Amino acid sequence: MSWCLRRDPRAYLWDAFSAAESIQTFVQGRDAQQYATDELLHSAVERKFEIIGEALGQLAKVGADQAARMPA
Repeated sequence: MSWCLRRDPRAYLWDAFSAAESIQTFVQGRDAQQYATDELLHSAVERKFEIIGEALGQLAKVGADQAARMPA
């Protein structure tokens, strides 16, 4: 028998929020030049944006009502 536990849609919002906070922390005090030349920083920020995209994509699938209330 196949089954899976459904994740609370609010958890996806938390994932997106947490990733956005991480991005703010990573870039705090950095200018565009520092960002452009720091491969590690750039990679970390890019990964967090991927997490945001993945979380919001999953939210749209399992929690369409919550996703619809998100500002565009």
